[in-house]
Amino acid sequence: MDNPQVIRPRRERPKPVRLTEAAASRLRQIMADADGKYLGVRVGVTNGGCAGMSYTMNYAEETKPLDEVMEDQGVKIFIEPKAIMFLIGTEMDYETTKLGSRFTFRNPNETASCGCGESVSITPAKAD
Repeated sequence: MDNPQVIRPRRERPKPVRLTEAAASRLRQIMADADGKYLGVRVGVTNGGCAGMSYTMNYAEETKPLDEVMEDQGVKIFIEPKAIMFLIGTEMDYETTKLGSRFTFRNPNETASCGCGESVSITPAKAD
């Protein structure tokens, strides 16, 4: 009896970071204003601040070795290798208030944040 091997399509890997429509819209606008000088936006974390870590965002001029590269809503996001485990499940938003506007991060891995909102404590995501 023949046993043909069943080939199943690979399930798309979940995105480590998701953008809200507001964040995607603002990032598309920023990238359009950059006139093609950059590949996308680089997101990471750095040690520092009163809670221990801070989120970073910069223009991505190149793909660095070991970058996690993803696209969401037409925006290319480069995630630094040391940050990936801290950012899994994060939603990035863009908020506008009477006093200003900024990108914010809703991260299920955060365990604490400082009063000024500039730094957080994050634990690495647990493997399923």
